[in-house]
Amino acid sequence: MPSPPHLSGLSRPELEALLVELFVEVAALKQQNSEQREEIARLKGLKGRPKIGPSGMDKGTDPGKREKLLKRRGRGKVTPRVTVEDQVITAAVPPGSRFKGHEPFLVQDLVISVRATCYQRERWIAPDGRTILAPLPEGIDGHFGPELRRFVLMQYHQGQSTLPRLLALLRSVGVSISKRQLLRLLTDNKDAFVAEAQDVLRAGLETSPWVSVDDTGARHAGKNGFCTQIGNDWFTWFGTRSSKSRLNFLDLLRAGYTDYVLDDAAYAYMRDHGLPAALIGRLRDQPETCFANHGAWREHLELLGFTALSTTPDPVQVATEGALWASIQAHQFLCDAVVLSDDAGQFAIGKHALCWVHAERLVHKLDTFTDKHRAAQKRVRGLIWNFYADLKMYQRKPSQRRALSLRARFDRIFRSRTGFATLDRLLARLHANKAELLMVLDRPEIPLHTNGSENDIRCYVTRRKVSAGTRSEIGRDCRDAFLSITKTCDKVGIAVWDYLGSRLRVVGHTLIKPLDHYVRSQIRLA
Repeated sequence: MPSPPHLSGLSRPELEALLVELFVEVAALKQQNSEQREEIARLKGLKGRPKIGPSGMDKGTDPGKREKLLKRRGRGKVTPRVTVEDQVITAAVPPGSRFKGHEPFLVQDLVISVRATCYQRERWIAPDGRTILAPLPEGIDGHFGPELRRFVLMQYHQGQSTLPRLLALLRSVGVSISKRQLLRLLTDNKDAFVAEAQDVLRAGLETSPWVSVDDTGARHAGKNGFCTQIGNDWFTWFGTRSSKSRLNFLDLLRAGYTDYVLDDAAYAYMRDHGLPAALIGRLRDQPETCFANHGAWREHLELLGFTALSTTPDPVQVATEGALWASIQAHQFLCDAVVLSDDAGQFAIGKHALCWVHAERLVHKLDTFTDKHRAAQKRVRGLIWNFYADLKMYQRKPSQRRALSLRARFDRIFRSRTGFATLDRLLARLHANKAELLMVLDRPEIPLHTNGSENDIRCYVTRRKVSAGTRSEIGRDCRDAFLSITKTCDKVGIAVWDYLGSRLRVVGHTLIKPLDHYVRSQIRLA
């Protein structure tokens, strides 16, 4: 019932009667709400949060899957990577037996031993009073040898071991080492490895026709952050920061450079993202076009009055993003490359493509409540699966005629009306991403999904589960660099053990060139 205009004018009995009536109405609403919840749960057929498995679209539409299974090769011959030592074993035979040669039986074994060497360094006094001390052998840097450091780095980063377990393993085989000393082996002299990981990123961004990106949660210095993965079939790079914004992503794409640039690429970005022409004109009218770091760029914006504005979109943010994008282009990064992502907004820059698996997953996970809804969902998923299979076929044999046909077919699928309002809205949303979903028609070399990024970032997730987060900047940089290096080594066909032996100058090590050399070579051959 409507409330009277002045409750203060009601008598006590009238107020009590009104309260009783309201209590009855609230109880009825609670009962109705409870019944509706039970009905929704019954229609869903679920208890609690629904458990929805993966769609399986990518594997289900692979035309060569059956042929690959039929042609699967056997185990093959075992070929050790080390020199095989022959050892003859004699047999006790009765008199009159005939010798028929040897029957080989290959056994591989591992010998783990600890060796301690005390170098007695000659010390001389020169005639001029100088003290001359004999140099240590190559590779010796500190009181722990390069073989031990190689083992520690490989077990921790590629083996995903923890510090306490690695410490217990070393002590159990006879190494006298403390937890602090072990930590120093993992973090000291990191600059060369961090720089090499940075060079890998630069090589990938300069030469790759496409990169796939993803991010995941990360814990650092007691705070939640984010780790961004950038890579493709030839390299992988990880970077952990406190933000997952587009500004952060653009900063990562600069690959260590700190400059801000104003040129046609920057102004085009600003126009595309809604920065008023008057503000762009202010930037154009100034003679400065390159700024060494963030402080110089921020001071420039303050002089032009950008920081005093409170309009939407934020002028400082859009102008900074534009200057970062121009810096990326100025360093010849992503000049003609496609950025492939799962539709996270911060990754939508330059030539952008979307993952079809993530797009179809939205339809797969859609809640349905009636048989009509389920039938519409099943029919649309079937259309998408068939379309996805034809996109795979197009990648193998692209043609202009097939591209036009696929574009028209995309419109028919995602502009259709099913009578299921939620599904229709989802289809309209996916149709709005037509250019990004159909980027493969113009660039057949790019993948249709971001499975590569998800596989790459899995090692980071494992590291996070095993060791939680990092505390220092050194620890964070080492974790990112070594995970980047180990994944890149796997992709270019280099054993991490050999890589570490080369970098630490282990005696008799295999010569491994800088990893960016292999990345560039692999991309040229692709």
